[in-house]
Amino acid sequence: MTTSGDTRVAWSTSYSASAELDLPTLDTLEVAGKVVLVRADLNVPLDAAGAVADDFRITASLPTIAELRSKGARTVVVCSHLGRPGGTPDPTLAMDAVASRLGELGGFDTLKVDSVAGPDAAAAIRDAAGAVVVLENTRFEPGETSNDPELSRSLAELADVFVLDAFGSAHRAHASTVGVAELLPAAAGRLLEAEIRALGGLLEEPPKPFVVVLGGAKVSDKLAVMKHLLPRVDLMLVGGAMCFTLLKAGGYEIGDSLLEESLLDEVDDLLDSEHGGKVVLPLDIVAAERFAEDAAHEIVPATAIPDDVMGLDIGPQSVERFGGVIVSGQSIFWNGPMGVFEWEAFRNGTAGVAAAVADASGFTVVGGGDSVAALRALGRADQVSHVSSGGGAGLEMLEGKELPGIATLIR
Repeated sequence: MTTSGDTRVAWSTSYSASAELDLPTLDTLEVAGKVVLVRADLNVPLDAAGAVADDFRITASLPTIAELRSKGARTVVVCSHLGRPGGTPDPTLAMDAVASRLGELGGFDTLKVDSVAGPDAAAAIRDAAGAVVVLENTRFEPGETSNDPELSRSLAELADVFVLDAFGSAHRAHASTVGVAELLPAAAGRLLEAEIRALGGLLEEPPKPFVVVLGGAKVSDKLAVMKHLLPRVDLMLVGGAMCFTLLKAGGYEIGDSLLEESLLDEVDDLLDSEHGGKVVLPLDIVAAERFAEDAAHEIVPATAIPDDVMGLDIGPQSVERFGGVIVSGQSIFWNGPMGVFEWEAFRNGTAGVAAAVADASGFTVVGGGDSVAALRALGRADQVSHVSSGGGAGLEMLEGKELPGIATLIR
């Protein structure tokens, strides 16, 4: 990746080195004495009592908020969605717990308001007296996901400038990500900037060997990424339940393992393509007779899974093989667990890959909730070059797609 001066990130709407355009950042945005609306990604899991269960995304939003405050912003106003309330208020998805945790982690007072926009929100912002204002869940408004112009204007009327820092929502053309950015002076926050630098850099000229590790349940979720990245990578390691469709396409028996039969021809074409030889599949599989946490399990060859069992994790030989490839990489991207990570008996594959990624000396990028959770459970998230906050957005970026939120800032 190249940069232009010290104030802007050189980038393009297609995230390639060609046709570069400038992405405005906090270095180019005048914020002193102004009300700054920040679209953060505070879509965090809540526990049964309604408390924040994982504050990773909240913590990731703090550098941008802290910088805006230090640069003299009169008031920082934060908005985000939480869950999928479907355009109507849902008390279980209100932002109160998130606002409270944001203040605790940031060391500042927060003022949570019960509306997304309008007179009540505007009055709260005027009376904030140094507190960070947190608006109500943006998806309580039916116009959020449809990028309704009226909601966009109502949000824009609350502030003088806008900062998009929600990488996890940058692939959605919503009122709070795209609509308001078209109405106010706007820039990328530090989190969004870091995501673009890390993931975008993998699409340009990453140091070699470039290793990609993919897992998760469905090959359909990652087939576009595979097609886009295979010409660029040196090796692509595939585990998780998605590997069984690839094994089946290769002519192997997969027993009762998860199969996306409709994709067999497309996967077969991919494996037979010019770059298909870069795909590395598991050597062995942890298999069980049923999909259950307490199911009896055994290690079986990945190329000959018995008819009466299903694969639920990659086996120890696969972990060793994958780990050896990973630690030798100079650029590494990992997204998706190697098995049913939630269950201890089928966790070793994911834990082994997580350890290898953390031990690698190259540039490492990890995305996806389970992958990040594995790193954090091992206490090794700080040993990775970049932990991405946006699984879906990151995959779409690596597919070569234009992300509407980023494209709007560039335009």
